[in-house]
Amino acid sequence: MGMDTNVFRYLVLPLLIFTARVCDVTLSTIRIIFVMNGKRNIAPILGFFEAFIWLLAVGQIISQVDNIFAYLAYAGGFATGTFVGMYVEERLAVGMAVLRLITKEVNEGMLAFLHDNKFSYSLVDATGRKGKVNLVFFVVKRENLQRLIEGINEHHPSAFYTIENIRQVNEGHNFNSPIDNQQNARRWQLKRR
Repeated sequence: MGMDTNVFRYLVLPLLIFTARVCDVTLSTIRIIFVMNGKRNIAPILGFFEAFIWLLAVGQIISQVDNIFAYLAYAGGFATGTFVGMYVEERLAVGMAVLRLITKEVNEGMLAFLHDNKFSYSLVDATGRKGKVNLVFFVVKRENLQRLIEGINEHHPSAFYTIENIRQVNEGHNFNSPIDNQQNARRWQLKRR
């Protein structure tokens, strides 16, 4: 006993098209992120599967030109795939980010946090709208970004910071190496004029 033709045409086939679109758009989103982050080895493989799945979905749409449910499944799969792709990309946390922190001063608790978590940073004296400030640059792996933000919010809840993804970093720096906390602590403790 086989499946009813109408059940296949109006339920099973649209579900397959929806699933195919979710998969190929998710792969597309991840592939684009990998290309932007210089991960050139895996991007072509993802592109192959993305195109293959897309061709399967489009082939089914063309064969069901009068089936509105197939069109809705195609569009719904695209929208859902975009969401799923962003979610997966966020969880993968591929690449590096730069965080710029602007604060009046950094306390000992923040210094200890940076040292304990092996975050490297560069400090620049700057002038803001309200006077002297510290501009602190961090280049971190995106997988460690949330931990840095938690530390900033814990030790400087009113600090201002911005975050940007960066495409490439000179690999001459080890982002997991211990920092010279004593030397940097002296910089933070300089009196402001």
